[in-house]
Amino acid sequence: MRKKVVAIVPAAGLGRRFGQVKSKTFQTLLGKPIVVWTLESLESVSDIAEIIPVFKQDDMLHGCNLIERFKLSKVKRIAPGGKERQDSVYNGLNLVGNKAGIILIHDGARPLAGADLIKRVLREFIYPPLAEEGEGEVDGAVVGVPLKDTIKEVGKGKEIIIKETLVRDMLWAIQTPQVFKYSVLMKAYKQAMAERFCSTDDSAMVERYGGRIKIIMGSYTNIKITTPEDLSIAEMFLNKRLGD
Repeated sequence: MRKKVVAIVPAAGLGRRFGQVKSKTFQTLLGKPIVVWTLESLESVSDIAEIIPVFKQDDMLHGCNLIERFKLSKVKRIAPGGKERQDSVYNGLNLVGNKAGIILIHDGARPLAGADLIKRVLREFIYPPLAEEGEGEVDGAVVGVPLKDTIKEVGKGKEIIIKETLVRDMLWAIQTPQVFKYSVLMKAYKQAMAERFCSTDDSAMVERYGGRIKIIMGSYTNIKITTPEDLSIAEMFLNKRLGD
């Protein structure tokens, strides 16, 4: 690849829905912290030159110890977490030295993306297939999966009433990794901060300011671990992968 790729890994969430004191991404998954599975997948991708994890201030020392223990050589700097995910990613962006490079953002709580999916989204963004007539350059690429369930929009209030059944064929669940040009993503972040616009999805900010985002087929096993039940599902998927 011609441009340096830096991976930012937000892992500073409180994990309120996980129901435990320990930070969610440090919970054990088959004998290894969740975030380590994530970092090891990124470490194995040769096109990624540097990884910047984002940890809560209270977790910085523990995070450093894990990085040393598991020999994660591409982690040279750690960013402190912010109040919201958006603040955490912004802190990571501010540590990036090469302003002309490519940024890959991947949630620390998605340990099952795997190197193949990470390589694919990078390849599709940096070396896209020949564009058809009328297609232009894109500012980012995200992975996602088509929704399987019927989705309904509901109103607010004590008595929730269905307003509309949405057309499922047009709806995708968005995942990470997500890849952007550093210049485009940083500009969108600065504008969002100035306007106090908050989003838990990086591509939403780029879209808000006119960016064009390409979606790439992800994986239904690329789940984000949010609850203890998700951890059990991740163990099942990971056992199957390791057994193949």
